[in-house]
Amino acid sequence: MPASYLPPLEETRPELTTAKTRIEITTRKKRVTSLRKPAVIQEAIDFWSFAGGAANVVMQLGWPEVAYGVMESKVESGALTKHPWKRARTTGQYLAVAILGTDEEKTAFREAVNSAHRHVKSDEHSPVKYNAFNRELQMWVAACLFIGIEDTHQLLHGVMNPEEAETFYQSAKTLGTTLQVPEDMWPATRTEFDHYWNIACQRVVIDDATCDFLNDLVDLKMINPLIRLPFVNLLRFLTIGTLPPLYRDQLGLEWTEDDRRRFQHLFTFVSVVNKFLPKSIRFGGSRMLMRDLRRRMKRDKAMI
Repeated sequence: MPASYLPPLEETRPELTTAKTRIEITTRKKRVTSLRKPAVIQEAIDFWSFAGGAANVVMQLGWPEVAYGVMESKVESGALTKHPWKRARTTGQYLAVAILGTDEEKTAFREAVNSAHRHVKSDEHSPVKYNAFNRELQMWVAACLFIGIEDTHQLLHGVMNPEEAETFYQSAKTLGTTLQVPEDMWPATRTEFDHYWNIACQRVVIDDATCDFLNDLVDLKMINPLIRLPFVNLLRFLTIGTLPPLYRDQLGLEWTEDDRRRFQHLFTFVSVVNKFLPKSIRFGGSRMLMRDLRRRMKRDKAMI
């Protein structure tokens, strides 16, 4: 019987509040750039949706089972520390196919991921028990992906009203259902998702080994210094800024009110710049990933 990690959601009251589990976004006024963008996730994966990519990995690894599944991975070709660019491409491609792909493309990518996940399970030496096929673990990862995309979308275009937030949320189910998460496991409404998220965040525990691993990730230690050094301060700033307070506290990361204002101002500037960029540039990364996936499928090449 698969492990169960959460208590019955309908019978559980969250101990954590959104103030601890989500970043603060103060952009309330709709910007001009928002008027042409419907509140659906397909319109939210432009270039800047990947700004918090490292932070999202940190969030996913907040559950010990996911953390040790990554740190102890026996799939060397997909190891984050050894092949960071390949891992980034695979994650980006998963997002692209889950949001933009056809049913056939989603099925093909699911089978490719499953082939790797078969090797991701704990052994007698692991400090926690895990199996990459566990649906609760996959639901947690998908929830983190949703949070990351929604946050960057609102940083760029302003906080959505309840109706927009619900529409946006309903368009995001494929982040989980593209793998093993059944549709009825995905919380039915945006309000129910918030309830799930705050309860799920209560399981975030970052031990010393995971803390060291994640701090190296925040500092991009796995990337060649010649590439890392020119961008490390900006990427570290973006990563810390897109981490909820719960994570900053557990990782010992400093984030001041001045940092928060600079972070918001950066995205205000970017939102204005985005207004003048054609879609071919703003969505070029996702389209390139989809072209690569289709090329791999056509040529029967490995997808991950």
